[in-house]
Amino acid sequence: MTTLDIVMVIVRVSISAFVPLCFLAVCVTMERRVAGFVQDRSGPNRAGIYGFRAGGLVQNLADGIKLAFKEDIISEHVEHKFLYVLAPIISMAAAIISFALIPFADTLVLDGKAYVMQGIPWDTGILWFLAVTGFSVYGIILAGWSSTNKYSLLGALRSASQVISYEIPMGLAVISLLIVYGSINLSDIARFQGQNWLGFIPMWGIFLQPLAAVIFIVAAFAECNRTPFDLAEGESELVAGFHLEYSAMKFAVFFMGEYVAMFASSAVIVTLFFGGYNIPFFSTDFLIRNIKPVAFVMLVILPVFMFYFAKWIRRNNRSQYPRENDPREAEATVYIRCFWILIGVIEVFLLAILAFAQPDTAAAHLLVALMQICTFLLKVTLMLFVYVWVRWTIPRFRYDQLQILGWQKLLPLALLNIFVTGAIVVALG
Repeated sequence: MTTLDIVMVIVRVSISAFVPLCFLAVCVTMERRVAGFVQDRSGPNRAGIYGFRAGGLVQNLADGIKLAFKEDIISEHVEHKFLYVLAPIISMAAAIISFALIPFADTLVLDGKAYVMQGIPWDTGILWFLAVTGFSVYGIILAGWSSTNKYSLLGALRSASQVISYEIPMGLAVISLLIVYGSINLSDIARFQGQNWLGFIPMWGIFLQPLAAVIFIVAAFAECNRTPFDLAEGESELVAGFHLEYSAMKFAVFFMGEYVAMFASSAVIVTLFFGGYNIPFFSTDFLIRNIKPVAFVMLVILPVFMFYFAKWIRRNNRSQYPRENDPREAEATVYIRCFWILIGVIEVFLLAILAFAQPDTAAAHLLVALMQICTFLLKVTLMLFVYVWVRWTIPRFRYDQLQILGWQKLLPLALLNIFVTGAIVVALG
């Protein structure tokens, strides 16, 4: 194994392991900001370090420090303490591992060697995600049972029955997709969606299988215990549900595991239905062949984007009333300067591409890979916004409504979709 091989393994594994964890802060901040917007309030805007609030990110740091140093209490009536401690670890580990096989860029070719841009380059693909996410419910079941608390146990039972109800339509929705894609490998699926139908319509899963997309997304909400399917932690009936007896970092691990699972499911939804890392209308080969025009367009667009982004930062970083020497405006100035420095570094890199790079070289492949990674993360962020948006828009279902939706609505629709898809594929040859 060469040095380049080792470096690429480290890069792939680092992205798969640390990007979901880094997005924890993004998810929590988005949750709070969208909640504030929907409820017509500011959201987190007080916690800061020497006046720097980082748009509410410092509040996340304060919460993390509080939970890390908070007293960790295990109730005396907890009989199986090993399983009690193991439960949040299972939920968190399953959430992180489920992201390992998701491709975040097309195959990267360097020095004649092809590197699959996945944490674990296996061919199990979507089956891995279904298996690991199904395993994550064991953490919730163990938490509810080992807590020796009737409310926790009821929450765990709800979660178990919910997973059984919604994994079936989710799996059937995936079957109809596999009929179209002809592969379970997520890299192959993403590469298939890089094509265009009739020359101008991206062959994304959302266009090829709209009903499967709706079924899968609804089931993903239920798998992540997100509103309106958060019956496992229904505060109005179960106080807090399966994690009622947890405190300090054990509660924080459950909390983080939910957001990591939300990130992983968003990544799978993007990969299956929204083209994955593909940039609409531009295939990987096209971008590599036309690397200089692509670099020139980015060279022009980035400063324009940064100009309007800076105006947005200034508009949203000022006090709500007239204030002499407003510290928030000074804070905004620091952020804008940092972003302009970052844009400057990127511009220098793009100028070097324009001056020296040729099509189908290592520099061209690296630039395209970086563009695809950014595109993938942008799509995932938009899907995360949908998760948060739904939470603060739709009320929680009753438990009987949840089961009726899963068994009497989604399951028949998923079966019907398989039959229709199979008939169309056979008819078209």
